[in-house]
Amino acid sequence: MGLLIVLSGPAGVGKGTVCTALRSRMPEIVYSVSATTRQPRQGEVDGINYFFKTREQFQDMIARDALLEHAEYVGNYYGTPRDFVDKTLACGKDVILEIEVQGALKVKDKFPEAIFIFLLPPSLDELKQRITGRGTETQDIINTRMNVAVEEMSLLQHYDYAVINDEIDAACDRIRSIIIAEHCRRDRFLPYVSGMKTAIEKA
Repeated sequence: MGLLIVLSGPAGVGKGTVCTALRSRMPEIVYSVSATTRQPRQGEVDGINYFFKTREQFQDMIARDALLEHAEYVGNYYGTPRDFVDKTLACGKDVILEIEVQGALKVKDKFPEAIFIFLLPPSLDELKQRITGRGTETQDIINTRMNVAVEEMSLLQHYDYAVINDEIDAACDRIRSIIIAEHCRRDRFLPYVSGMKTAIEKA
């Protein structure tokens, strides 16, 4: 089985940028594209950045239990298609989910063995500058996102690791180190050693 890696953090912290950079360094990791009802930002492509859905389409996916998790965030739905994740992990490939905090906690209920990484901003001032710099949100939405960000950071205790996104390359190196270390955990090798012991006993 592959590892399910869940990367989340407040809006504007740079999850997408870090995830894209990480995948360029670790192309073997499979990115799970989320579904959302929010409008595409400039340059975003359906099926690559997100699966862009209407509210009716998304609600149908919920009704069919076709999502691993879903959450409503600042007026829009976000969710992870279930089938793709299950099939990819079963093939022995690592899957990375880049999702909101609400969604990550729902995944934790279903996949407690997943690796949960919380991406933190260097400071609240820097986070606000990043959100404002997008130029896509009104002041009311920016204020809402900042309030939500503070609430979300208080949920850090539910994660396995925390990484400060002060510089993209450094953040990617830390996450890559976490993934490598997780692959080397003792308990992942117990079946391997047990198989060797059984082979010797049968010889």
